[in-house]
Amino acid sequence: MTDARVAFTAAAAVGPVRRRTFGSFVEHLGRCVYGGIHEPGHPTADEDGFRGDVMDLVRELGTSTIRYPGGNFVSGYKWEDGIGPVEDRPTRLDLAWHSTETNEVGLDEFARWCRRTGHELMLAVNLGTRGVAEALDVLEYANHPGGTAWSDLRIQNGTAEPHGIRMWCLGNEMDGPWQVGHRSAEEYGSIAAQTAAAMKMVDPSLELVACGSSSSQMPTFGAWERTVLEKAFDHVDYVSCHAYYQIRGGDLETFLASSLDMDYFIDEVVKAADEVALARGSEKRIQISFDEWNVWLLDEYEAEGKIEDGWPVAPRLLEDVYTVADAVVVGSLLITLLRRSDRVQSASLAQLVNVIAPIMTEPGGPAWRQTTFHPFATTSRLAQGEVLRPSIDAGSYANERFGDVPLVDAVATYDASAGRAAVFLVNRSVSEPMRVEVALDGLGLARVAEVVSIHDEDPFAQNTREQPERVTPRGDVPAELDPASATLTVTLPPLSWTAVALER
Repeated sequence: MTDARVAFTAAAAVGPVRRRTFGSFVEHLGRCVYGGIHEPGHPTADEDGFRGDVMDLVRELGTSTIRYPGGNFVSGYKWEDGIGPVEDRPTRLDLAWHSTETNEVGLDEFARWCRRTGHELMLAVNLGTRGVAEALDVLEYANHPGGTAWSDLRIQNGTAEPHGIRMWCLGNEMDGPWQVGHRSAEEYGSIAAQTAAAMKMVDPSLELVACGSSSSQMPTFGAWERTVLEKAFDHVDYVSCHAYYQIRGGDLETFLASSLDMDYFIDEVVKAADEVALARGSEKRIQISFDEWNVWLLDEYEAEGKIEDGWPVAPRLLEDVYTVADAVVVGSLLITLLRRSDRVQSASLAQLVNVIAPIMTEPGGPAWRQTTFHPFATTSRLAQGEVLRPSIDAGSYANERFGDVPLVDAVATYDASAGRAAVFLVNRSVSEPMRVEVALDGLGLARVAEVVSIHDEDPFAQNTREQPERVTPRGDVPAELDPASATLTVTLPPLSWTAVALER
């Protein structure tokens, strides 16, 4: 048994829990849309063909903002193809995923899905093969009340009220050579600035996201952010970060330290953004939209190769089956996103259904929760009030990539008005339990209300269609609160993620 100490105080508040931290991502990729959220003829489908069982699981997951419709897909997308009578919509080739896009689901349908599931729609515009004019057209169609060509067409298409989309992505991963319409930082920064300036002439209150680096491993990382923001600083509000993590060669210790890379990524982007602000003598702070993040077995996808034969509709792509270890890493990444919520004010788990997703479906059949569903749903449900940054005193292990890796990571949230708090903890040791003393001075907490943990003797256990409940949240982690000393004592199993809810 190894001991660790963690301390939280109300004075260590980072900022409010931001509901946009719990965003997700729906792209026209594989079976995310067709066969995922949308399956006409399914026993649970509604009048628009959206699966009711999936909607129920999405609500349980607790996602907030949904980024749509891509992703790589958006860089070749004509948004006009997805409006009007479905039978009149064109079928197109999707170059990003070598698939056929039927356009059966478009902006209006997806906006209705968002309303039914209680989500904020975050729309991406195509700056790969299109530009300023097309962005203004979709903004007018989506948000203008009426009396113009595009807004009247929306009304004619059956949506009388504007969609009221507040947050817009100015393209996607434009630093990536794989992207249709890939541009240099100078080229992208210029078109992003032009597009953002024009969109804010329509509505100055829009929140606009410029493309940052698609990975901290990109050769242009850092320099890309500086160049883009030097051009677009006055017109954008966020810069994006994208990061995916995977286990390589069975190396659990490096995989469990993935959040250290996320911390580094955030630090470097904040540094670049603030350097641009300082050079301009501006007090404006560009925030971060971490609008793609997850565990993704990218090596396996690249080894298999992309689709070579034909242009299938909604092929099975990127349908990773997640493990207990994957769930612990997802929970750890959420800890980092919460702890950095002073600057990371929006985030999107990529993606929502079937494609590297917490929810899986079978055509005509069931939908079920992957292992990664549980830490996300629990964190979204319990995180309230203010985020408290911890002081952590724990042992570490040596890692070739990350150096000394702390065995414990943690964050807490505290809602003073409700008299509730939640502590989120990860034990990165693959073999040893960890006895953690958590000091909660001045919070006035009296009892443990709930304990939720993800751990298993088999770190590679999975949920499948045949065993959808193989891995579920467990309440067997010992957790005791001593109100007199304001100390919570928790014994974390090896390789585990745990949440403890507390109240007065």
